[in-house]
Amino acid sequence: PPPQQAPQPARAACNNPNALGVARTVEIDTTGGPGFGFEHFKELDFLRDKEVVLTFDDGPWPRNTPAVLKALADQCTTGIFFSIGKHATYEPEILKQVYAAGHTVGTHTWSHANLNDKKLNEAQRKEEIEKGISAVKWALGGISPAAFFRFPALQHPPEMVTYLGNRNVAIFSCDIDSFDFKASKPEKVIETVMKRLETKGKGIILMHDFQKHTAEALPELLNRLKAGGYKVVAMRAKAPVASLPEYDQQLMKDVKLPTVSTRPVNSVVTTVSE
Repeated sequence: PPPQQAPQPARAACNNPNALGVARTVEIDTTGGPGFGFEHFKELDFLRDKEVVLTFDDGPWPRNTPAVLKALADQCTTGIFFSIGKHATYEPEILKQVYAAGHTVGTHTWSHANLNDKKLNEAQRKEEIEKGISAVKWALGGISPAAFFRFPALQHPPEMVTYLGNRNVAIFSCDIDSFDFKASKPEKVIETVMKRLETKGKGIILMHDFQKHTAEALPELLNRLKAGGYKVVAMRAKAPVASLPEYDQQLMKDVKLPTVSTRPVNSVVTTVSE
């Protein structure tokens, strides 16, 4: 049976009257695996002029992801976080913070493998997708992520596009690549995004909360978006993605995941001398 849709936490009340905010929220029916982002998918042109979607790949990561969350909170706005499964197992508390702040959490494979790599067979490609979903669900304390997926390096092997379609998972490319992974300083990230936006007028923006320069650039980038009259659109999945039990089990077997005791303190800590 499909997982029940966990209620998305509400975004905090906005105390910044000049915030960028969120102009509108759209719900995506992911049946059949629709594709978004004109870099690869041309069919679904739903953004209006001057509308943007903020997306962040490769997290969660210490310091950088919390800095991105703070910048978004200061502007009362939101994004989609495409988490790497392995990173989710390293930093589950940070991923929980992303979800608790009201952002959408999607997936980005287990280990960021390029699924176009000829060395990977079909079973290994599926494992990258599915184990990533299981890991993000585990990190969120059993809450299933949105049925949103982005391929590493935007490499879309056709058979995996079909596979995700059969799994009813939407696929995200982008319209505007920040190339923040190539930038030497935050100013370059801002310049790249704003220049491409001026040309295209709208779009899904690809950034990485893994990158220090992105975290440093984001406060000013959001200011520039606001000053330029751009508006943020939040994207939500109509339903979450159901993880597959065999990959849930494999995750628990293959990875030495941390555990947190839920026993009361007096059953854990005993005074033996005083």
